[in-house]
Amino acid sequence: MTDYTPEESEAAELVRPYVITRGRQLPAEDKFSLITLVTTVSDERQRPTRLSPEEQHVLDMCSGGYLSVAELAGHTQLPLGVLKILLSSLAEGGYLITRAPVPRARLVDQQLLQEVLDGLQARFG
Repeated sequence: MTDYTPEESEAAELVRPYVITRGRQLPAEDKFSLITLVTTVSDERQRPTRLSPEEQHVLDMCSGGYLSVAELAGHTQLPLGVLKILLSSLAEGGYLITRAPVPRARLVDQQLLQEVLDGLQARFG
């Protein structure tokens, strides 16, 4: 993973978000929530050579495994909207794989569990 040098960090602070996003708009609201997981495709040869430094940094960070959008925002120190636009562009280009968060499990019916327990105790003592 490459880190920005102090000079690059200072220069990055001066770059306006619309320059980083090249004027692209935010993706659909449900496409990238804070807990959406993101990683790179497994084929490194597919990675393009003409990416912005921010896009390259995001791909480098994601190459180690799944990271949430919130983690990426924290590590890159990019505004969340800018990051979502970059992620959307990279995903549309086929460079990222996104995985929706696992839905919350349904609570189990306690009465059913008690009946199973009672049946097991009656059968096996």
